[in-house]
Amino acid sequence: MSTAASNAMANAPVEIGSIAVPPEFGEALVDLGLASSPSLTGRPLTGGVSSDIWCIDADDGPLCAKRALAKLRVAADWRAPIERNRFEARWMQVANEAVPGSAPAVLGQHPRLGVLAMSYLPAAKHTLWKQALHEGRADPMVARAVGTVLARIHSHSAARPQLAAEFATDAIFFDIRLEPYLLATARRHPDVAPRLEALVQTTQRNALALVHGDVSPKNILIGPNGPVLLDAECAWWGDPAFDIAFCLNHLLLKCVWVPPATSGFLASFDALAQAYLEGVDWEPRDAIDRRAAALLPGLLLARVDGKSPVEYLETEAQRAPVRHVARALLQRPVESLADVAAAWKQELDR
Repeated sequence: MSTAASNAMANAPVEIGSIAVPPEFGEALVDLGLASSPSLTGRPLTGGVSSDIWCIDADDGPLCAKRALAKLRVAADWRAPIERNRFEARWMQVANEAVPGSAPAVLGQHPRLGVLAMSYLPAAKHTLWKQALHEGRADPMVARAVGTVLARIHSHSAARPQLAAEFATDAIFFDIRLEPYLLATARRHPDVAPRLEALVQTTQRNALALVHGDVSPKNILIGPNGPVLLDAECAWWGDPAFDIAFCLNHLLLKCVWVPPATSGFLASFDALAQAYLEGVDWEPRDAIDRRAAALLPGLLLARVDGKSPVEYLETEAQRAPVRHVARALLQRPVESLADVAAAWKQELDR
């Protein structure tokens, strides 16, 4: 839900001097035992649409803290409850149980103030995946690592159905994912609205694992020990197909953003999808493959015509192929993620 600018430096300071942090952060860190005084300094991390994010000079060194916003910084009227970062904190804990180091360490979460404190990850050791992709560095091995980590988190949670009670966030997920992405897009494309509405129902019906909800290159740091997933404000006990489709969608969109790297993006798509499906052990692989393949075109169309269009497709010439292939796949669904990739490649070759 945050933009690239915020998550590029999600755990590292921007290059400005320290200034006084907002009082809510100081109060929260004192209450959490992470600071002895509320008068703290730090550096704001710019670009977030869903949270205020700071690198704060705490008693034991720098930490990263974020405070959820009730109204997101987008053109559309998009609101969400601030208690969502309580679920984000818990998602990070579960992810680190499944794959140690796959999320920042949670230092504390203040329910009343909506402030989440987490470990500081230095930029010198962590590359934002979106930045690497923007530079044309599409490494299928990195994509494969992302797919493997995501599958391991889903598998770990699916084997612990008691977690469902801790992530009963159906209303939040609907408000910040299903409605602004799929249903808002349905209003723009009434002829495929029944398909988009059916995707919402399918996604709600298959509650099988812990879902991150925003697995995007802008929320993934590539560190010395592998991928680190950030920004789990959408955490939900639901359909894991959402996460894999959401992430793969971005690799398709990058082909339009950085055309010279298209072959690398498509190879990364294949590597990520294959690694993820190899790790599926909670249901038949072809079942989640089919659901993800059906959902991905809806998410593809949403990133040009939903409430949260990607910022880097700025012209109609860039958006046109996205609409064309997404609408075609919604009208004639395919059976697998590989089929989606093939249809996308055919569109780009036209």
